[in-house]
Amino acid sequence: MTGFEGLSCSAAALEVPLPGSATRITGWLCVEQSGAWGRDVIGDQVLGPDITPELAARTKAAHVRPTLIRRPGRHEFTGARTVLLASSRPEGSWCERLEITDLRELLDLDLHLLNGPAPGIGAAVTDPLVLVCAHGKRDQCCALLGRPIAASLAAAHPDRVWECSHTGGHRFAPAVIVLPTGLTYGRLDEDSAHTMLAAADKGEVSLTGLRGRSCYPPVEQVAEVAVRQRIADATFTRVTAPGDSSGRTTASGDADPTAGIDDLTVEPAAGDAEHSTDPATFAGAALVTHRDGRRWLVTTRTAAYSPRQASCGAGPKPATAVVLDRLRQLD
Repeated sequence: MTGFEGLSCSAAALEVPLPGSATRITGWLCVEQSGAWGRDVIGDQVLGPDITPELAARTKAAHVRPTLIRRPGRHEFTGARTVLLASSRPEGSWCERLEITDLRELLDLDLHLLNGPAPGIGAAVTDPLVLVCAHGKRDQCCALLGRPIAASLAAAHPDRVWECSHTGGHRFAPAVIVLPTGLTYGRLDEDSAHTMLAAADKGEVSLTGLRGRSCYPPVEQVAEVAVRQRIADATFTRVTAPGDSSGRTTASGDADPTAGIDDLTVEPAAGDAEHSTDPATFAGAALVTHRDGRRWLVTTRTAAYSPRQASCGAGPKPATAVVLDRLRQLD
């Protein structure tokens, strides 16, 4: 007995921290596919046997994530499909949009271009887009928790929100990704999802539910989230009304205007376990630099959690997470 029997995977994972859990992806090939999806985008040949094997080989070679997208709700197929090409890089991320009428046109795309600057294949997408995992065939949590978030966001931003296939991390459902930045979120409710998109529109980063940025591996993701939280905490200001001695405080918000999406760069630091509180669990270190010159050294460790299901209906297995150990400002 694990104590998690009968729970959904997202309920069983509530004590597992979000930071560091974003799937590492820098290139995205998103293809509109209305209607039901199979369990696996490539393995079930959802896009048809004529192109799937070749597309699988090409996306793998270019390190690009093939993703199915569709508009929330029911929509008839018009014969034209939207294709999104996106590059989620630490700096210079971009997204382009085009339409195709034949899936074989996907094979005309040079997917290696997603590793460089915007190639001009399609129209530039200037507003942040939102992908919400609603891949029920992969895990029921994505459908049950993701679709309401997608519907709510789409009601306010109909041209900027897509349901998408598996992105990794259904135990953190609803799983949400902002393109082209690759900011990845989990456990959002409707209010925090709208706050997330409002922040993205201003070039800022909402911290609620932030799992990390997909261009970084787990250690760097944890480091960036920790520094953003440290900066946001530093913006809290004490405001006392005239004649009020209660010492009440107000906060400037969770999106610090001095730490916009591209204001921080993260790179691996020379890992030295002696900086860790527990060298045996040392996971790595990262150096975070603000564009204003401030720097932080962040060390992380691996935390173990009791076995539980990582997917709905699956058996229990050990759970681990990379978590913050120490954060030290260097200058």
